[in-house]
Amino acid sequence: MQNKRLVEKDAPMRKDDLIVITGAGGFIGGNLAQYFAKKGFTRIRAVDRKPLYDWYLRVPGTETMCLDVSEEANCRRVCEGAAEVYNLAADMGGMGFIERFRVECLRSILINTHMVEAAYRAGVRRYFFSSSACAYNIELQQDPAVRALKESDAYPAMPERGYGWEKLVSEIFCQEYWAERGLKTFIARFHNVYGPHGTWDGGREKAPAAICRKVIDAIDRKDLRIKIWGDGTQTRSFMYIDDCVKGIDRITHTDDLIATPINLGSTELVSINDLVSKVEKIAGVKLQREYQLDAPRGVAGRNSDNTFIKQVLGWEPDTSLSKGLASTYKWIGQQYGARKQGRRVVE
Repeated sequence: MQNKRLVEKDAPMRKDDLIVITGAGGFIGGNLAQYFAKKGFTRIRAVDRKPLYDWYLRVPGTETMCLDVSEEANCRRVCEGAAEVYNLAADMGGMGFIERFRVECLRSILINTHMVEAAYRAGVRRYFFSSSACAYNIELQQDPAVRALKESDAYPAMPERGYGWEKLVSEIFCQEYWAERGLKTFIARFHNVYGPHGTWDGGREKAPAAICRKVIDAIDRKDLRIKIWGDGTQTRSFMYIDDCVKGIDRITHTDDLIATPINLGSTELVSINDLVSKVEKIAGVKLQREYQLDAPRGVAGRNSDNTFIKQVLGWEPDTSLSKGLASTYKWIGQQYGARKQGRRVVE
């Protein structure tokens, strides 16, 4: 049973307190850095192992570090002087990546292991860890008409191999650093985040971006066919990036959620076939569907139960999929066009 600790009130965050974001060259991390900059925070340390020209978003005025935070020494350097740390670094991608590269996904456990220890040693006030709905028991996700997953459904444990196990074990690290050492940790289980400024090609992209790109490409090539992984009946919910970063902020500054995993996702459940139809509607086109039954498809169904987040925060992600897809489709169309013209884009 988890030990209970007295929760001491923190001093209010000042605009010049240092915020550290790992994985800041990636989709969610880059948008989170932008979010805090827009809120007026003047000291943001953005960290990613990728070279700067491969970052999805580079926020003016932030301190940038190109470091691999799977290495302990780098984590100590990154956390030095920080008031809050947001750990979004991980080797991951869409289903095509996490099913094929399980060892790489598992090795991300080194990141949180070293980062949470470095944050504790540095006297960080609040530490956020980005977990995933892949931590949930896969036996509860065998039907496209899946019931929404509540936080307790992670146990008895049987997460997705590789990536899911890494997330679940890392959650336990965060819980024990609070129970034993008093570091305020916060854990959000993301449900399929999408939106502009994310991966859209190359094998690591998730379904919304992949479908948008495939539709754009079909129109451009005047070959109105689309290849769909699986039979199209698998279901998911998808959360727009603006809801994601807002949720991270709210969760991390709610003491009732210390060391308590919580869903951060939309409850708008759709099949992959429905997702394709929504993108076709945005594009004003109808495509012939070709199903690749031997392609990675993941679990049959997954949705977020938002009872807990509504109870604690009085809020839940609420951007409709149609609205979010419209913005995503437009942005990917711009990137596709720029690449076709020979301009360098981050994919």
